[in-house]
Amino acid sequence: MNRLNQGALSNLPKGVVGPFYDRRAVNIGIVHLGLGAFHRAHQAVITEAALEAGDYSWGIAGISLRSPDIRDALALQDGLYTVAVRDGTGDRFAVTGAILATLVAPENPGAVLDLMTAPNTRIVSLTVTEKGYCHRPATGDLDEDNSDIRHDLTYPEAPRTAIGFLVEAIARRRRAGHAPFTVLSCDNLPANGHTTASVVRRFAALRDPDLAAYVAENVAFPCTMVDRIVPATTEEDRTIVANALGVEDAWPVVSEPFLQWVIEDRFPSGRPNWEKGGASFVADVEPFELMKLRLLNASHSTLAYLGYLAGHETVATAMAAPGFAALLEGLMREEASPTLPPLESFDIAAYRAALLDRFRNPALRHRTWQIAMDGSQKLPQRLLGTIRDRLAVGATFERLALGIAAWIVYVAGRDERGQPIDVRDPLAARLAEATAGRTEAEELAEACLGFSEVFGTDLPASRPFRITLLQALSALLKDGAAATVARFDTGSQPPESSTGRNFDTPWDPLAHPRPYRPIATFLRSSR
Repeated sequence: MNRLNQGALSNLPKGVVGPFYDRRAVNIGIVHLGLGAFHRAHQAVITEAALEAGDYSWGIAGISLRSPDIRDALALQDGLYTVAVRDGTGDRFAVTGAILATLVAPENPGAVLDLMTAPNTRIVSLTVTEKGYCHRPATGDLDEDNSDIRHDLTYPEAPRTAIGFLVEAIARRRRAGHAPFTVLSCDNLPANGHTTASVVRRFAALRDPDLAAYVAENVAFPCTMVDRIVPATTEEDRTIVANALGVEDAWPVVSEPFLQWVIEDRFPSGRPNWEKGGASFVADVEPFELMKLRLLNASHSTLAYLGYLAGHETVATAMAAPGFAALLEGLMREEASPTLPPLESFDIAAYRAALLDRFRNPALRHRTWQIAMDGSQKLPQRLLGTIRDRLAVGATFERLALGIAAWIVYVAGRDERGQPIDVRDPLAARLAEATAGRTEAEELAEACLGFSEVFGTDLPASRPFRITLLQALSALLKDGAAATVARFDTGSQPPESSTGRNFDTPWDPLAHPRPYRPIATFLRSSR
């Protein structure tokens, strides 16, 4: 079978969307750090719509900070790849051309810095996961003991971290007299723009106080909220895409229909017309971001750890098991929602119901193991902040505590059958050492609560927190995840049963689609 590339576009089957603009006329205006599946199914797709609107200043250069695999795949395809949108109603396919160049940072950091320093580069965006910010999740501060951060301070011309690249590129642009780019975090961090600004400014201060002052005065760090479920690509996905397109795509991405991007509109050097792809610009992202972290992300993590321990490979199979839907519905409605600020004209009950629908999507094989990665970086934002707010008003949090308890069992490294768990986490080795040989609830809890970078110092000192966590952990160890979760299933419909997707609110990108060229039509039909 022939390979997807620029020459294959004219022969795509009817119904497959392709880039209908002259890619040769597009200039690189965005450098994106973290060339993973999420970026290619989210920001790149929305940028594609902006390019089709006629502004050719915003092509993307994608930078892999680690592996060359995606670069190698896209290099043979002229940067093209397929986005497959899948749900129970069928599959839809679009070939995306917004990524014009791909580089692997460890191979040639100088070339990456040259791109970031180029005058045409006006935005540097990031999807590097929580751990990529080299911060302490419990405080948001730069982890100055991180070995890669220490390396980047010593060898600024050959950075390893996203933070090192950002600061060195800002310094070079300053020396060259180029206007600073906007730094756009698209990761699930609370106040992601503020967090990025904090670690970048601190790193700059460790290099040069004058540089830190320049960053504080001149560099914009807008906050964003991103949302789309994008599982890791499988061989089955590649086969489905190849059969649909008639050509081989080495690295397509698969996603759900839903897509959302809410952005604080602060771009001193300009930005694409991302509204064409459905992005929404607001004055304050924080309420939307907090809602997503405490409803979607908290539920996803809780589902991942409990689902994995209960023997479920995917989110959809876990959702079909007794108790899981009721557990998550109660977590969102009773424990998380009361901690959220008011959202004017927003139907939060419909949002919660739609989340359960999304988790049930049978066409996505979103693995619980994949979601469970890097939990030490995720739990402070997704679960522990909500628990703190519940503690402050004397409210209960049994479901949230069960998610934390499941994480503790998971990172101890053995499933309920005694088989080893492949724990992927920056603290994996330390967690394994701390929990080794510990089998009782109190021992395991004590070992994990000693990680102040996860729990801070307040939660381990809280008696109500310890009592609730120990109750949940004891139940898991005694009865197992499946039986513990099944107790939440009353056998009746939850109070807010799903009535279908209902996002007709001003900030939802898919509520007001614009019929503008093929990718916008594709986004509209993917609802």
